[in-house]
Amino acid sequence: MSRRLLASMEAVLGQLCALILAALLAIVLASVVLRYVFHTGVVGVEELCIWLHVALIALGMPLALNGALAMRMDLFSRSLPARWRQAGGDVFSVVAALVLVSGSHEIMGLLGGISPMLGLPEWVRFGFLGGGGLLLLVALLLQRMAEGRLVPALSSLGVGAAVYLAVPYLAVGTSLPSSLFLALVAGLGLMAAAPLPHAFLAAAYVAIAFGASLPEPAIVSTAVSGMSRFLLLSIPFFLLAGGLLTASGAAGRLVRLAKALVGHRRAGLAQTTLLSGVFFSGASGSSVANAAFGASTFYPELVRNGYPPQKAGAIIAATSVLDNVIPPSIAFLLLAAATSLPVGPLLVGGVFAGGLMAACLAVAIHVCVDEGSSSLPASGEVRRSAAAAALPALGLGVIVVAGIRLGVVTTTEAAAVAAFYTLALGLTAGTRAGTLWSTFRRAATEAAAIGLLIGSAGPFAALLAMDDIAGAVAQVVSSFGGGALAVLLLSNVVLLLLGLVLDIGAAILLLGPILLPAAVSAGIDPIQFGVIVVVNLMIHGLTPPLGMLVYVVGGVTGVPAPALFRAVLPYLAALLFSLILLSAYALLS
Repeated sequence: MSRRLLASMEAVLGQLCALILAALLAIVLASVVLRYVFHTGVVGVEELCIWLHVALIALGMPLALNGALAMRMDLFSRSLPARWRQAGGDVFSVVAALVLVSGSHEIMGLLGGISPMLGLPEWVRFGFLGGGGLLLLVALLLQRMAEGRLVPALSSLGVGAAVYLAVPYLAVGTSLPSSLFLALVAGLGLMAAAPLPHAFLAAAYVAIAFGASLPEPAIVSTAVSGMSRFLLLSIPFFLLAGGLLTASGAAGRLVRLAKALVGHRRAGLAQTTLLSGVFFSGASGSSVANAAFGASTFYPELVRNGYPPQKAGAIIAATSVLDNVIPPSIAFLLLAAATSLPVGPLLVGGVFAGGLMAACLAVAIHVCVDEGSSSLPASGEVRRSAAAAALPALGLGVIVVAGIRLGVVTTTEAAAVAAFYTLALGLTAGTRAGTLWSTFRRAATEAAAIGLLIGSAGPFAALLAMDDIAGAVAQVVSSFGGGALAVLLLSNVVLLLLGLVLDIGAAILLLGPILLPAAVSAGIDPIQFGVIVVVNLMIHGLTPPLGMLVYVVGGVTGVPAPALFRAVLPYLAALLFSLILLSAYALLS
């Protein structure tokens, strides 16, 4: 019974999320047409899109409980009995859900006024997250019942409710910054296998006991403010574009072009995997999407040609790093949202950095893979034919970057155009309507998970600002001389260390605003520093204990994560070398 109820709930929520994404795409595209064709516009379009985006995140909250985008670090919980494996993490999820429900309810009671653009009460936008928290509680209970874990689920619910009720009555006297305790509690949540956004929200609430000046309504308000940026709508659109590119078969044409160009070289199949990853990066923007695509497309072929399973998986995971560096890049969008850096120059910097990383990986593959040439060089006619077939997909990244860099369209508009472009490719290729709609659903679910992470990082970032952590970092930098070399060394060390235990997106949102001021004061170009931040943190897609790209590849291929972490070491070294080169270039320029 519970399993059927859960499946029905997820199906309905998935359909609603897909509908909202389709509506957002239609609204933004209509706005583009009105502006550039009819030289007019509709007042309130951006605010409407922002409200719909918050609603998408709230409805998608229960759908992100499992899978890679739940961002669970379950290495420690795996040692527990199966019935209690996720009980500790569920406590954090319960606290987070209760904070969203109660905090939203308080805001709805306090906030008055009507949105001048939409004519709706202002509290509606905040009420979305309260509804999402309630749906999260229901989905969590149904899921555990379906798994036969009713007793642990009820225990987690009771403990979570007890923690929630006890926090307002606790007051721990300490002179340490409250953001430190938030980080420690969030780390405890990660060790207990809680989804990272839930750990952040629950920790922000528990930090009240340690002197944090963010009550429940402020936590919810800060989270909603973090989600409420028009720029962030580009994330679901780029995710949709990447999914539609695969569904339309255009991604397969990129693979054939890569094989025609490098398939005859030493380690030709591995080099084809790398070059296909480069091409796919220019249209997707999501490393997780590239990892899943490569694991399902290239892994069987690599193993069939004699590659050990762990080495085949390691090549796919390493090449997937490029997706969030080569534009369009979701990582650069997150950095721009967190630091107000211009998106266009960041994407141009990503082209250079991604090319350098790809070159370093190509050398590592040439050195580490024993496979010789397995085919003759493709003829010029075959290469021209493959290039012509792949041209529509290749042109997508160029259109996006050029449109943003030249100021023709905004980042969100460019992402919407990219999604519409790939949808047209799918329709002209005869892709079934059901496949296209499931792509909308998947993109909407992934976007909801990323959006919740962005919102949940808001209270943490606010406490970091209140505790003047950026000033403390500046003081540490000045104690090392305050020069560009000291800033780059310290920043890279901090990013490399904290990236081991922080999700990539969360690390960008939290560390970017802290480190950037110190870099600018030391005379480092902010765009180059932003590129270094993204490259540094993307490398952590391959490092334990989080290593999301490794877990995605392992989940698709069935190769154990520890074996993949060992096999990926040569490619990790190559990517670290590219980081050193980028840092040296920033110092010399």
